[in-house]
Amino acid sequence: MTGAAVTRACALSDLVDGEPLGVDIGDVPVVLVRQGEQVHALRNWCSHAAVALSEGELTRRGLECWLHGSCFDLRTGLPSSPPATDPIPVYPVTVDGDDVHVDVTSTLN
Repeated sequence: MTGAAVTRACALSDLVDGEPLGVDIGDVPVVLVRQGEQVHALRNWCSHAAVALSEGELTRRGLECWLHGSCFDLRTGLPSSPPATDPIPVYPVTVDGDDVHVDVTSTLN
């Protein structure tokens, strides 16, 4: 994987299915969530309370913030429940073998 904007975030084997993992890519906090063979990357902060979403849990509604219960869609970053009303950035992810790469200079939403 080449390109200055794309950074190795972790090994795929570091991700447990359905369990959020917080990583820093440069000065950008990112939360990674594996669902089967798919990996999602979002900004690791709740747009309502600015706390780490990696401390929350994955529910059927999305990634749930541990503080007030806002949930965020893994694909769009849109909140699916209050009190959050603003979306969070979602970043492109590429898996190359056991390497998970994220481009935090680009967003999917």
